[in-house]
Amino acid sequence: MLEDKQIVDLYWERSEEAIAETDKKYGRYCHYVAYQILADNEDAEEIVNDTYLKTWNTVPPNRPDPLKGYVGMISNQLALDRYDSKKALKRGGGQLPAVLHELAECIPADDDGEDIGYSVALRDSLKRFLRSLPERTRTIFVRRYWYVTPISEIAKEFGMKESNVAMLMLRTRLKLKEFLEKEGF
Repeated sequence: MLEDKQIVDLYWERSEEAIAETDKKYGRYCHYVAYQILADNEDAEEIVNDTYLKTWNTVPPNRPDPLKGYVGMISNQLALDRYDSKKALKRGGGQLPAVLHELAECIPADDDGEDIGYSVALRDSLKRFLRSLPERTRTIFVRRYWYVTPISEIAKEFGMKESNVAMLMLRTRLKLKEFLEKEGF
């Protein structure tokens, strides 16, 4: 299996082998990211294909390092967009509305959605916050808010009660809110 740098070089060479190598190395990961948001296998497969297309169209000029984070971010964004469009067609439940509601009070909204400097600063602050957490808390937080994993599944995976997971997430969100306020957000 090729290293990320070699795969990125293939994109820069405009070799279609780049997509095949990305699929071999990260296809299941991208599918998992999309499926956690959409809970639909067919939609997740389409998101994976759309991820490869968007990666093809954005590398170059980008040189993602690590590639896994880059394609994961693209899959996540595309799945969220798909979720929003499906939700507009039919109002429904699922984990995403709950997760967004939980985060709404601690993550500030970008007023116009186009201030790249603001977005980069917020992203960097979030990374610092996550690095400050104990490993288990960070892993649970990421499972809940990046992978949109249900609290019941997290509780089972970590051998915890659902109420303990919910309380841990509440405390962590409060810490995040305080951290972001100190950072000026």
